[in-house]
Amino acid sequence: MATDHGKHGETNINAYGNNYNTMTPGPFAKWMRTCVIFQAIRFIIINIKMIIVVRKSH
Repeated sequence: MATDHGKHGETNINAYGNNYNTMTPGPFAKWMRTCVIFQAIRFIIINIKMIIVVRKSH
């Protein structure tokens, strides 16, 4: 039996609360996710890896 709580049913949910077994990101992880320079470097590295894989298949 499904119930539709809508947006009002989610008022008691706290992000990273003790009821969930998820890891809370630390300051370094938050910095890596928001740093534009780090993301640009990761983007370049991933693209180089993809180019290598595509070249091996052709």
